[in-house]
Order: sequence, then structure tokens, then C-alpha cells
Amino acid sequence: MIRTVHASDIGRVRSVNEDSVWIGATRHGYTLGIIADGMGGHLAGDTASSLALDTIRNSLDGLQPDLPDEDLSTALSAAILEANDTVYKKASSDEKYHNMGTTVVVALLKGFHGYIGHIGDSRAYKIKDSVAIQLTEDHTLVNELFKNGQISLEELDSHPRRNVLTRALGTDAKVSADLLPVTLESGEVLLMCSDGLSNLVSTEHLGKVAGIYEISLEERADRLLQLALLAGGGDNITVAMLEHHGEAAAPETKELDR
Repeated sequence: MIRTVHASDIGRVRSVNEDSVWIGATRHGYTLGIIADGMGGHLAGDTASSLALDTIRNSLDGLQPDLPDEDLSTALSAAILEANDTVYKKASSDEKYHNMGTTVVVALLKGFHGYIGHIGDSRAYKIKDSVAIQLTEDHTLVNELFKNGQISLEELDSHPRRNVLTRALGTDAKVSADLLPVTLESGEVLLMCSDGLSNLVSTEHLGKVAGIYEISLEERADRLLQLALLAGGGDNITVAMLEHHGEAAAPETKELDR
């Protein structure tokens, strides 16, 4: 089966949690996980992330069973683009939501394989043998500078403009989402998170904690949140994990009460 958990914390600095998260089963048994990290000031970020999540969830909930992989990928891309249209139109129609937007990272699995779609700097990792392998590529200014050789790997985490996005959902009428295939082997974990976790907890520690198979998935999620809080908790912190456990592929979902 696929075991899942999701958890979110407002952190130690922010007055509003602008992250939105949901994970569970669609009507016909696909596993769906969504994290959106909103931006845009008072209420706007929260509105953007919740609008994006609800649109994607509603769009994918009615997917017919046993779709071929190509159709699954197409449906995921269409759902994200529909969310972009929804958030952009809301921002354009009301001054208080002007320039709001959100990141998004989405996993859509049929059994133990499927696709990840993402825009922004919320991330997806595969955890294998207590090692975290980053699957998504941040749509950020510093990542572009790094790829062009203008800054070093060490400067990525400390650059003063590390939070500047080059692509977000809802800020422009047109946007493109990155899509990549993913397969979970037995014992592997798919970890998705907002930058409130990945900016404060190293990739090494993400892998070590998410890979402690002797404790429950819920405990692992809570430990990750606690690590980010201990590191300062300067942003909202959100994590979702999907673990390949056993043979049957029916998703089993739990949400931490925080």
C-alpha cells in the first residue's frame, strides 16, 4: 500500500500560514498529494495557495481508473494550468489580491508510479536508504545564477536573493509546469515540502529523518517540522510524505494534528 501523511506549522515568525497541503486518494483510487506555498501579502498568499490546491484537487478527483501514463501526465499538467488561470483571474479582479501567486508541487500516482508536477521552489525528494535525492529543480533566481556559473554551490543557501522566484503559479496569464515521472520501490518515500523546511533542514538530515523506518511516518513528519522550528522557524513549514509499504497500492492517509 501507499502510506501517506501531511503536516504543516505556521513557524515562529509568520502570523498567517500561507501554505496549503492535502494528500489522499481520488475517487477512483489514484494517490494525490499537493503542497502550495502562497505569496502576496496579507491574506493574498493564503488565498492563492488554497485556490490552487482546491482547483487541482477538484480537477483530478474524477480521473477515470487505469489511465495510460501519457493521459495521466496530460491530466496533471492541465490541472496545474487550470489552477494558474483560476489564481490569475482572481488576482486580476480584486485589488487586494494584486500580484498574489503560489508555488505548487503535486504528485499523482497510479499504484506505485506516476508523475510529479511543479512550479516554484517547493520541492519533491525521493528517500532511498536514508538518502534524500532532490527530484525537482527550483525555479529561483539563485538556481539560474548557479546553473550559469555565476555563484557557487555554497552560495546557494546564503545568497541574499535566494527567495526570488523566476516562475510562480498565478502571477502571469501563461505559465509552464515541470513534469517528471516517478516510481516508488518498496521501502522508498516520496517527500514533498515547502521551502520553510528545505531552507532550514539540510538534504542530509531530510534523508536521515525521513528514512527512520523504525518509527511511524507520522513521527518522522513531526521530527522534520521540529528540526525546522529549532533552526528558527522563519517561514511556514509544510511536509507531505508517501511511503511504499507492502504490496497493495491502496492509499492510507493520516494528518498530524498540530
